[in-house]
Amino acid sequence: MTAPTSERPALTIHLCAPRGFCAGVDRAIQIVELALEKYGRPVYVRHEIVHNKFVVDGLKTKGAVFVEELEEIPAADQERPVIFSAHGVPKAVPEDARSRNMFFLDATCPLVSKVHKEAEIHHRREREILLIGHAGHPEVIGTMGQLPEGTVTLIETEADALDFQPKTDRQLAFITQTTLSVDDTAGIVEVLRQRFPDIVAPHKEDICYATTNRQEAVKAVAPEVDAMIVVGAPNSSNSQRLREVAERAGCTTSHLIQRASDIDWNAFSGISSLGLTAGASAPETLVEEIIAAFADRYSVSVETVRTAEETIAFNLPRELREAPTQAPTAAE
Repeated sequence: MTAPTSERPALTIHLCAPRGFCAGVDRAIQIVELALEKYGRPVYVRHEIVHNKFVVDGLKTKGAVFVEELEEIPAADQERPVIFSAHGVPKAVPEDARSRNMFFLDATCPLVSKVHKEAEIHHRREREILLIGHAGHPEVIGTMGQLPEGTVTLIETEADALDFQPKTDRQLAFITQTTLSVDDTAGIVEVLRQRFPDIVAPHKEDICYATTNRQEAVKAVAPEVDAMIVVGAPNSSNSQRLREVAERAGCTTSHLIQRASDIDWNAFSGISSLGLTAGASAPETLVEEIIAAFADRYSVSVETVRTAEETIAFNLPRELREAPTQAPTAAE
């Protein structure tokens, strides 16, 4: 039973801004929804379109079918549209789709595609390439998969950067995963630059604007609150980094939570201030759900802490901007 307002302890929620969906995530979800509208159901999606169960489950109800590999698509549905996730895919995946005569749409975030192009340019210029990122993450798999196996060396930590030994006498270059901790990456880059002063850096920071902005907002809020909640999925790299950033910024009670039903209320007993943000793949409705859950137990006031404005939007694939004229055919 909800306590009367007069009996609830006061709680100020410091709401980070920016938070939640970035332009790349918004575009990827739109691609699935528009494909369903244009081509009907089912539409297949290789891997989670973004790392958020709520989003994925919502798209499933509309007719999206998620698979990990193209071979999982039934033969009877080989002509149905298939969409590649926002994280990007190795070059072998669209090649496989073409060999199966599949019609596909690429929802790779344009900022991830930028990193792919950088890798290809370095390779053409015969540089030895280092990728700063997390092993096994789909974005890292996709980026490394742009080039022949063994071409790219993964660097995960400063220790890796210290231990790295060039395989060749060619010039070194580095690229990064887009969803890393800004501070962690800066430390790794500093080690590489100290060891290899001529290493070629990206012309423009690879860590995306949304990752950077959300981390800066957390840094502003975390030292001022008793606890911090990051709304996001455990397999979301950018969400995990937000929780780590909050801890390092001084808020030791920092939790990554998917839904309000996951809140361990014992962990938040006695607090009077709460920081709240959301990873780039978490919808605003989940933030509102968590505020409502706290409002059932506290007398809540909400203050927004804004550290940046975001106006970036990305174009949709040409096929979804055109009026429907025919059934889908294999992508060119």
